[in-house]
Amino acid sequence: MLEIFQYGFALRGLVAGVIIGLIAPLIGIFLVLRRYSLIADTLAHVSLAGIAIGFLLNVNPIMTAMISTVLSSVVIERLRISKKVYGESALAIFLSGSLALAIVLISLAHGFNVGLLNYLFGSIVTVNQSDLYIIGILGALVATVLFLFYKELVYITFDEESAQVSGIPTRTINTWLIVLAALTVSLSIPIVGVLLISALMVIPVVTALQFRQSFGVTILIGELVSLFSVVAGIFTSFYLNLSTGGTIVLISLAIFVVSLGFKKR
Repeated sequence: MLEIFQYGFALRGLVAGVIIGLIAPLIGIFLVLRRYSLIADTLAHVSLAGIAIGFLLNVNPIMTAMISTVLSSVVIERLRISKKVYGESALAIFLSGSLALAIVLISLAHGFNVGLLNYLFGSIVTVNQSDLYIIGILGALVATVLFLFYKELVYITFDEESAQVSGIPTRTINTWLIVLAALTVSLSIPIVGVLLISALMVIPVVTALQFRQSFGVTILIGELVSLFSVVAGIFTSFYLNLSTGGTIVLISLAIFVVSLGFKKR
């Protein structure tokens, strides 16, 4: 059972997974409560285009994915604020456009390869030492910003108009939130994969909401569900030779189904 700790790539994946498991629900709860869950899926598709650029230019795909998602998140928020395009429409435009761009870039890079497939579905072998440093530093940045603006984010989440009237810079904080979501999506790609990252940000939060507890307790439950899903998923995928991202999401889905049973009781 302890064989996993003998391999450097497995340890790097485990550490990266724990960091991501802690951050994802912190961002996800604000997105879910604001009915903005689709942003995670949209940014994941944008990150796929960024990864394709990285493979095409032969640079670190995580860096190019992070740059593309952050820039896109700012543009999406600007469009939402300007009200020139409805929020859902802006997400749909970026989702389809980035997916089309990714397909074209992948074809220019001579199609799919093993490395690209690992980024699509998640694999602990994709996490190298430089990725771990990036995930650790930016993970700490995301957690710090959330801690500093926690009260403002909660206020805006439940009553944005009242928060704006009270003098809180809602536009700035909303922009920071979507940028943090973009960073979280980019950081989660090596472990969970592009196609499944939105599930890790949403499912643990929705599971925690089933218990109908206070906001703080809900965050704690979401954190526990996310961490258990990630760690158990990494161990299971390692010993059974399964896709890391798919295993993590299936475990979190199983916990969600169990939580529905508790809700009925």
